[in-house]
Amino acid sequence: MRKHIFNAGPCKLSDSLLKNTSEAVLDWNGMGQSILEVSHRGKEFQAVMDEAVSLMKEVLSIPEGYSVLFLGGGASMQFAMIAYNFMKSKAMYINTGTWSSKAIKEAKFWGEVLEVSSKDKDFTYYPKGYDVPNDMDYLHITTNNTIRGTEIFEDLDVNIPLIADMSSDFLSRPVDIAKYDMIYGGAQKNLGPAGVTFVIIKDSFMEEMVADRPIPTMLQYKTYADNGSMYNTPPVVNIFAVRETLKWVKAMGGVAAMEKIAKERADLLYSAIDESNMFVCPVVKEDRSLMNIVFVMKDEYKEKEADFVAFAAERNCVGIKGHRSVGGFRASTYNASTIEDVQALVQAMKDFEAKNA
Repeated sequence: MRKHIFNAGPCKLSDSLLKNTSEAVLDWNGMGQSILEVSHRGKEFQAVMDEAVSLMKEVLSIPEGYSVLFLGGGASMQFAMIAYNFMKSKAMYINTGTWSSKAIKEAKFWGEVLEVSSKDKDFTYYPKGYDVPNDMDYLHITTNNTIRGTEIFEDLDVNIPLIADMSSDFLSRPVDIAKYDMIYGGAQKNLGPAGVTFVIIKDSFMEEMVADRPIPTMLQYKTYADNGSMYNTPPVVNIFAVRETLKWVKAMGGVAAMEKIAKERADLLYSAIDESNMFVCPVVKEDRSLMNIVFVMKDEYKEKEADFVAFAAERNCVGIKGHRSVGGFRASTYNASTIEDVQALVQAMKDFEAKNA
């Protein structure tokens, strides 16, 4: 029986991805070779890469003048790589929690950081109403906070280059790509298994805005753009899996359909939390993430947190334990999560509450 998986990442993946990738691992297209064994320089894999890029552009309506790249190192490598390439003297960062804090730490190696933060209230809201100075090299945002459960649902209008870490809400809603100079993220939330990083970057930004410093070849975005993401051997099976995800999203109705389902899942779970006498969500309502639903037990029930995790696991609901830095619970409801998954968790919550009230 397939479990109800709520892991923050690696996360639940679509059935079609699992089926098609597992078959390709054993024997890809009857070639007598695994996808793990083929040459990345061969025409067969080149076709996979080309289709993955083409589907990314189609599904996200990426305009002309942007490149789609696949890199290694995860989003965490991008924290350093972005500043290395594009910070000339100072940049602005919106700090919404752990991952943006790590991005800021890396940026400070290369210049001054102007920080706007929601740390004053334990990152339980997304900052608003701030000014963006025109003399910044770029503005960096993290659109979804996987640990604290906040999300921004608009594409900002700013007069400086805009860079977004969309690791955990990528493909979950329509995005006006033209408002961004760069979007990046690890694949292991909505795009595929861990091991490949996606970058969508405006060509003019990549070519014209680079800082005047020596940058190693493997840390230059243009290296990947000029070589079709194959300057060195790419993570072949991961890119294959990304293609399978993009095919699935397209078949499901695209990112607009993903957004509709995401809202239905989140509404169901948030309603159950808000109606509960045992559980509570600490995030302000207008900034509650559709991807990572964070909740805790009220003070009088705190000692029962571990019991609830075990109880939920008995109901085949796994991965709900909150991040080790904050505790509590976190249900990550990425694109492959179903209404049935959330219904099972909601029922487990109600049954546990009835049992322990």
